[in-house]
Amino acid sequence: MVVAEARESVKVPGGVSVTLAQGTVKVKGPKGELQRSFAHPRVQVLQEDGGVVVRCEMARRKDKALVGTYAAHVRNMVRGVQEEWEYKLKIVYSHFPIKAKVSGDTFIIENFLGERNQRKAPIAAGVKVKLDGDVVLVTGTDLEQVGQTAATIEQATRIRDRDPRVFQDGIYITQKPG
Repeated sequence: MVVAEARESVKVPGGVSVTLAQGTVKVKGPKGELQRSFAHPRVQVLQEDGGVVVRCEMARRKDKALVGTYAAHVRNMVRGVQEEWEYKLKIVYSHFPIKAKVSGDTFIIENFLGERNQRKAPIAAGVKVKLDGDVVLVTGTDLEQVGQTAATIEQATRIRDRDPRVFQDGIYITQKPG
């Protein structure tokens, strides 16, 4: 089924500037600057009326879905440069106390289940990780990078070859941005 036109607009608030150049969207705000390329032959990203419009003429179902996806990405970029995205993780242990620290662009987990080796999780560029007791705060302007860093930290403490009902130690995501 073909729809005449799929169109979504994203409002850009004051204090945030958006520039478009050859399919690349740059968003600049008080918390930082983000840039992303949106390249598709049928979908256009345009600047209109102090906002951004994503549109596709004679859109099929997949084209309409892509218009919505591109608009959501631009919305997340605009919100990210206004107020940073934040994930909260909790360090949970019952057998061996887990020690965690941030060293440069690596999150280091020590004494996980009594292991002698350290477990490491890379921290993506532009993402800040803070430890506050047994709470880990992951913040940044790019939602995808923040979410990927939180997921990588969580996966670093994945338990293998043991009963997960007994060994529930680990670092778990407790709060996502909403």
